This record gives sequence, structure tokens and C-alpha cells, in this order.
Amino acid sequence: MKRLSLLLLALAAAPLTGQSPDTANARMQARGQMAMGVNQNASRHVFDDLPDGGRIELQADSVDSTAIAAIRAHLSTVASAFQAGNFSTPEFVHAGPVPGADVMAARKSAITYAFAALPRGGEVRITTHDLEALHAIHRFLAYQRQEHHAAGHDMH
Repeated sequence: MKRLSLLLLALAAAPLTGQSPDTANARMQARGQMAMGVNQNASRHVFDDLPDGGRIELQADSVDSTAIAAIRAHLSTVASAFQAGNFSTPEFVHAGPVPGADVMAARKSAITYAFAALPRGGEVRITTHDLEALHAIHRFLAYQRQEHHAAGHDMH
């Protein structure tokens, strides 16, 4: 049922042909707010490549207990979903396949995802010792950095 709901939301928020980059980004931000439960313009993403995987960080810009709780719930859910090979949330947010996600899903047994709370949100630490999975994780994070105009460290 959740997948059907996300599909319907994706169709409603799907990018229009010929739209400006600003409009496309605004639509992605709106889908992100639907999926994450937090205003992405009032929070900060960081997508770091690490030698053994990577890290996704999301923190509220201010001390807002509702936003912080929503971020933590979202990232905890993301860690569990990714561990199960389910990448439907980033596919919904980005209105299509996300580079690296297919390999990450296929290699799910070679990757661990660990959620940890941070002062104004949380992080998902992604770890692997599998070279194919590592390259996929780095592709996934690079795409996220680009699409979200986010900070992070690129290992390449």
C-alpha cells in the first residue's frame, strides 16, 4: 500500500517536459518533503563518500523538535528499507531510478546501513567491503549531492 501511495504521489508530482531547472528542483524538493516529512529548505543534507562506503546526513537548520523527530524517523526508515534492498523513496523523490541503487539492491547482503541520531537530525552510515557495492554507493551519493545541491566529500 505504501508503494502504491508513493507511486500516486510521484505521478502527481512528476516533472513536466520542458520545465526550467528551478521548477524541476522545486518539484523534487516538494516530493522530498512528502517522503521525508520535513521541509528540505529548512534542513541540510550531506552525502559523504568514505573508503568503506559512505554517509547520508540530514539535520534541521534550527532546533525544531518536530523537524528533528521527522528527520530521525525518516532516516531510520531509510536505513531499514535500504538494508532490505528497497530504494523506492529515492526513486520517488527523484522521479526515477537513482544511479547505483540497482547494484546496491542486488548487493544488499554485502552492505550494512546503520542509523545514528545527531543533535538536529541523524545519519545513515553505509559500509561495505565489496568493491562493486562500494562503486555503486559512491555513484548513488554523487547523484544525491548533485541533485540536492548538497555538501559532501567525493572520493573520486
